[in-house]
Formats: sequence, C-alpha cells, structure tokens
Amino acid sequence: MKAFTYQRAANPADAAAAAMKNKGSRFIAGGTNLLDLMKLEIETPTHLIDVNGLGLDKIEPTQDGGLRVGALVRNTDLASDARVRKDYAVLSRALLAGASAQLRNKATTAGNLLQRTRCPYFYDTYQPCNKRTPGSGCSAIGGYTRNHAIVGTSELCIATHPSDMAVAMQLLDVGVETVRADGARRTIPIADFYRLPGNTPHIENNLQPGELITAVTLPKPLGGKHYYQKVRDRASYAFALISVAAVVQPDGSGRVAVGGVAHRPWRVPAADQQLRNGAKAATDALLAGARTTDDNAFKVPLVQRTLASVLAQARKA
Repeated sequence: MKAFTYQRAANPADAAAAAMKNKGSRFIAGGTNLLDLMKLEIETPTHLIDVNGLGLDKIEPTQDGGLRVGALVRNTDLASDARVRKDYAVLSRALLAGASAQLRNKATTAGNLLQRTRCPYFYDTYQPCNKRTPGSGCSAIGGYTRNHAIVGTSELCIATHPSDMAVAMQLLDVGVETVRADGARRTIPIADFYRLPGNTPHIENNLQPGELITAVTLPKPLGGKHYYQKVRDRASYAFALISVAAVVQPDGSGRVAVGGVAHRPWRVPAADQQLRNGAKAATDALLAGARTTDDNAFKVPLVQRTLASVLAQARKA
C-alpha cells in the first residue's frame, strides 16, 4: 500500500472542498472495497478524507411519503429497518443477498453504490485493463468471460457492476443526493447516475470531481409483491452470475431490473411493459442486442428462467 495523508471532514461541503483541494484524494467510510483496492495498488489515493463523522447515518421520512437514506447508513441497518422491510422489501432482500454479515455491518449506502467491478482482469495488475489503466487494453475480451457483461458493452470493456443493492435501487427509481465543493447540492436520478463503458470505462458514474454523495431518496412505495432472486456459484459471499429484482402488481404489471449482465444495474422500460406477457417477452426486451461469448451465453436463458420463477411466485402469492 502506498503512503497517503489523512483527514477527518467537519461537514459534507468541507469534505467535498478537501477532495477538490487535494488531487488524488478519495472519500473513505466503511472502506470494504477501497482498502482492498489500495492493498493491491489498484487504487492509489494520495489523501483519504474520512466522512464517518458527518452525521449522514439516518433513515428519515420524506414529505412525499418516501424515505431519505443517509449515505453512511450501514447495509445491515438499511436492510433491517422496519419501513424498508415493509415498503421496499426488494431493497432489503437485495442487501441481505450481498457479501457477509460482517461486511454488511461496515459497508455504507454510498459505498455500495460506488463499489468497483470484480472483474478478475481488473484485479490482476499484471493484465492490461482499460478500467484500471485507460488505453492499456481489455484482457477480458478474448479471455475467460463467464462472469462478464452481455449487454451495454463496448470494444474497450465488458465488466459488470457488482452491487446487489444498486439493482434494487435502479428498480425503485431512487434519487442520489450530492454536494459539491462550492456547497451546491443536486439530486441525480439513478437512471442517469451510472455510465456505460463506451470509450471511457474508467469513468463509472456521472459524479463530478470532489462531489460527495450525502443521501439516497426512495420514492413513495410502489406496493405490489417484491422479489430479489440471485443466482451465484455458491450460497453465500459470492457475486451474482445474474440477479433479478422485480415488483409485481396484482394485475401482473410491474417492473424488472437485472444484475450481473452489464456495466451498470440493467433496466429497460420496454421490459416492464412486457411483464404481463411473460418471462420470455420481458427477457427479450431486457437483453435485446445481447453480445455473448461461449463462456457467458448461458446468462440469457438463465435470466429468463429466473424471471419466470419470480413471476410464478407472484401468481401464487
């Protein structure tokens, strides 16, 4: 691990200003992803800004009937909150499907949104990776691609986003609240938060330099039946081969989002419109234009079968 300086921020605007002042800085809270990347020298920040003392650890109701989740709310606390379990069960289930209890006790809401890909070529510093070192090439393309993306890819990157929580949040249409170095605040719809790889796979979201996530806002509850079904190689502590998040209404309408298939949590509005027509129709819309390899072509039928299982559970509920 390379040497770095450290400070504790006094307030959110102070943290953002410090990030702008110190080139190469990173925010740190739980550190469950960042510290691992620092040990491997994939991330080499020159300055760490500790945001744990900013008071962003509360879950509060909003005026429109939703919830405001502070950036520092730990995954365990968010998953177990009675309001989340009742009205946003898909989010609670997605969180409980991720990592281990020990990691959920440390990991934060903002950190979960910002965690980086688990592509093995990204983690192997001896292999070229455009996400790690722009312009160096993509070792995954032409390599072993069982866990890689099949939609939304580019000629420079086929990595997937690892978060379970983010898939549920994509489904729920959350807003991501931020503060900039000048104190200006904004809310980014999660549909606009993540970027596809394109020509800049190392730029993973639309945060500006120094911009700090302060909260996530959940809209008014959707009602319906909530499901999060994750398919992985082992029963726990494994990232999704694919995952399906869905809210299904009594009339068969609803929403669906998928993890493990793209550079970001994957949701296509046209797929929502096809839910009444069954899993195949919805999957065809979700994965239209999929670019598979011999290693990961199984993901297409796996999404369809997993969604079919979810819809069958909804019909019986």
